[in-house]
Amino acid sequence: MRKIKYKKGRKLQPYNLEYTGIHKNKESEMQLFVYDNLDLIEYEDFKVSDLDKFINVQKTNWINIHGLNNVEWLKSIGAYFKIDNFMLADILNTTRRTKLEESQDSLFFNIKSLLPAGNSDNISVEQISFLIKDGILVSFQEKRSDFFTHIRERIRTHSGIVRTKKADYLLYILLDAIMENFYITIENEEDKVEELINLTKESADPLILERIEKHRDNFNFLKRSIIPLRDSLYDIKSIKDDNVFNAMEADNFSFFTRLHQKSLELLEQIESDMGSLESASNFFFSAQTHKMNEIMKTLTIVSAIFIPLTFIVGVYGMNFEYMPELKRHYGYHTVVGAMFLIVVGMIIYFKKRRWF
Repeated sequence: MRKIKYKKGRKLQPYNLEYTGIHKNKESEMQLFVYDNLDLIEYEDFKVSDLDKFINVQKTNWINIHGLNNVEWLKSIGAYFKIDNFMLADILNTTRRTKLEESQDSLFFNIKSLLPAGNSDNISVEQISFLIKDGILVSFQEKRSDFFTHIRERIRTHSGIVRTKKADYLLYILLDAIMENFYITIENEEDKVEELINLTKESADPLILERIEKHRDNFNFLKRSIIPLRDSLYDIKSIKDDNVFNAMEADNFSFFTRLHQKSLELLEQIESDMGSLESASNFFFSAQTHKMNEIMKTLTIVSAIFIPLTFIVGVYGMNFEYMPELKRHYGYHTVVGAMFLIVVGMIIYFKKRRWF
């Protein structure tokens, strides 16, 4: 499970092909969907050399790759699709931020997919990369997961318009599925923040402050993940008027505009949640300060009560031979009674002043 912050990966040269993720024991495999409005064919467990006879350029082709630890195998895929080494390096180096690269006939996109990590306060992170080239969409995942299960079912059951569209629309719905994971993660964080806000009203346990800071880090990480995604989606939206770019159909740019709006909504939601966390943190410190003030007030009142008693005891503790009160039969009882009345009187006075 990955730590929820951009970790500092080992220094790698831009063209150095080495997988830097944590799923080093996952088997590398490939899945191919070839479909159009009338037909669908699925292929699994095949070799790169088989792509020539499986790919149909007249239809939409989606190649989904799971597992990135087999670098030599990925090199062969890169050679087949003529993927530049720096793009392969970006696919393998999972510490890189979200980015977009476009050329005349291809579009490269990588993104961080985030989900809550079980019952802990951590966030699970997986990098997913996409390449559209020659009407073929290739997706690279670190491991087999359920992110796109519903999309595969839509393709198989001919649900919606996915079978009538090309690879650029498929990229849109895949990105949309990943962005839904952001909503799930933020909603999960909001539930935990609400729990923390309630805890700050009931307890002054320092562990609450640690959890507040943990979730603040989570929201900062979410923000750092979404900002480059927002910028990349804006770039996609902005290249509509680029006459030399033909990897996407003009009618499909509006879908990416929707994703850009979603990214703005996510950032606004995160800002609002971070404000709630700040309020919870301030309330925690205010509660701590109030509790300390109550303790200091109690100690001050006790001290104030004992000041006159200490003075009286100090006076009669002096060892002078001629002190008239020392010779009286009821002198001790008189002084103790006076001390008692002083205590009662001070308590009544403090009560009337609402000091406690």
